[in-house]
Amino acid sequence: MHITLLAPAVNAALRQVRFDDAPPDAAAVRRARGAAGGLPHHDVTFTAPSARCRGTAEALALDAAAAPELRDLDVGRWRGRSLDEVGREAPGEVATWLADPAAAPHGGESLLDLIERTGAWLESRAGQEMRVLAVAEPAVIRAALVHALGLPPGTFWRLDVAPLTATTLSGRSGRWNLRCGQPLTAPE
Repeated sequence: MHITLLAPAVNAALRQVRFDDAPPDAAAVRRARGAAGGLPHHDVTFTAPSARCRGTAEALALDAAAAPELRDLDVGRWRGRSLDEVGREAPGEVATWLADPAAAPHGGESLLDLIERTGAWLESRAGQEMRVLAVAEPAVIRAALVHALGLPPGTFWRLDVAPLTATTLSGRSGRWNLRCGQPLTAPE
């Protein structure tokens, strides 16, 4: 079993560290199109329902099925706002959110909930003899890594996922191996 998780192309929300969903910007779409030939072999393709992930899948010419389980972390009332803005208005809430994986001061989903949801999707694929390719939000990729590798939930914040990189988990349920941060590049 191989599950390759592709981080979506960049957009203004990612650059501004804003909790928002928007399609990738034009330059990012061009980079994704240029890298499409470097995609790993896959038997089935999924995409998170966000505009950023769907736009990236489209730019990569993927015929990807929407997977609601791969949706981004629900940040409740913080949606549409930047982390800086929320941090200025509610520094205690942000501090709690960053320190306690069970906390959801925004009224949305806790990190533990995200890790559980993502882990359930990952485990539902285990045991299948196929290569899965999924365009997923960076938070979902981090949650998949925390689950698959049995990491403490607090390590979620210490994992960086760069745009247009591939992270591959191989193995089976309960025994995953990791290959991370592979840039998508067009074949030469």
